[in-house]
Amino acid sequence: MPAAPITCIDDLRRLALKRVPRMFYDYADSGSWTESTYRANEADFQSIKLRQRVAVNMDGRTLRTTMAGQEVAMPVAIAPTGLTGMQHADGEILAARAAEKFGVPFTLSTMSICSIEDVAAHTTAPFWFQVYVMRDRDFVERLIDRAKAARCSALMLTLDLQILGQRHKDLKNGLSAPPKPTLANLINLATKPRWCLGMLRTPRRSFGNIVGHARGVGDMSSLASWTAEQFDPGLSWADVEWIKKRWGGKLILKGIMDAEDARLAADSGADALVVSNHGGRQLDGAPSSIHALPGIVDAVGKSIEVWMDGGIRSGQDVFKAVAMGARGTLIGRAFLYGLGAMGEAGVAKSLELIRKELDLTMAFCGHTDIRKVDRRVLLERA
Repeated sequence: MPAAPITCIDDLRRLALKRVPRMFYDYADSGSWTESTYRANEADFQSIKLRQRVAVNMDGRTLRTTMAGQEVAMPVAIAPTGLTGMQHADGEILAARAAEKFGVPFTLSTMSICSIEDVAAHTTAPFWFQVYVMRDRDFVERLIDRAKAARCSALMLTLDLQILGQRHKDLKNGLSAPPKPTLANLINLATKPRWCLGMLRTPRRSFGNIVGHARGVGDMSSLASWTAEQFDPGLSWADVEWIKKRWGGKLILKGIMDAEDARLAADSGADALVVSNHGGRQLDGAPSSIHALPGIVDAVGKSIEVWMDGGIRSGQDVFKAVAMGARGTLIGRAFLYGLGAMGEAGVAKSLELIRKELDLTMAFCGHTDIRKVDRRVLLERA
């Protein structure tokens, strides 16, 4: 019997659930504490209603725009996500290749499985790199220098992960890369033969940007203690200025949820900020990203590009974010589901689904150019 056609991101999610080991699926598809913010990120899009228009010429529609000065096929970039290479073997390489072919930016996480050099060796278009402020400033500087050597075209600084939120599923699953050989993990892995075969074929099963690069971290056993010690809770705007000078290129600040912080981000000279609550994985009880977006847009005006992530599962969600003032959006779980489900083809499928939904929604609302969409397409604000 032929498989049912994949028509939406949730179809990819269900397939990923079947194919990805439980601890890594849960890592992607979960939030902190009660997961109220994680759920609100997605649910709050549903309360935003659109104005349908008719008898408008819909020929010549375009979704093309720019993000931080870079031409993009649609106002979407792939967000940095840790452990991407545990959703599927060589996951970061596959996602970067899919994004390159599609014409949208890919962002590599510091906590990736494939290294900066791995991704650069398997792509031709420049990609973006995400960095944290860590206590070992020499390591951060070397990361930035490696990103420069790999021709990364923008640096994304994550500001909201200096203290880790408590994610109950990760604790219960004993999350690790590669998985610990416990009885429960071995039983679960036995049900994922496709995933296991892929992992056996690749040498990339650890944190490629850290192991062998950070002082005192030569293997997985030493990585855990290093990570616990390295995220610097003393992060300040002075550190943002230091990283901006060290990098010298396009800088994006991710993790802004407050209008005052948004104004500080604009004053820092960064090129863009991302309205983000880390996918509901940090402060549970924070508002959804789409709820916070309009106030931040109003606070900074056009002094800095405002993007958002969190809860985007369709092109219609992208359209609503753009209507509420976002110049661009980032997708995390939406592409991870595709990656876990079908590898590079699944990432491409997730982008195709979002593009089609975005194009149709724009047409129904009487627009032909995504750059001209604004709040007038909304019946009410979130």
